[in-house]
Amino acid sequence: MPPLKAGTVAPDFTLTSHEGAPVSLSDYRGAPVVLAFHPASFTGG
Repeated sequence: MPPLKAGTVAPDFTLTSHEGAPVSLSDYRGAPVVLAFHPASFTGG
C-alpha cells in the first residue's frame, strides 16, 4: 500500500492493545487520533 497523503481518511484496522484487547481505529471515529509507530522499540538499536 502506498503512503497516505495528509488529510486522507485512514483505512480501518485492528491491533492488539498492551492489555491484549483488540482496538480498532473505527473505535475512535469522531475523535482526534494520533498514530505513532515505533518499529525499533524492542530492539537493541
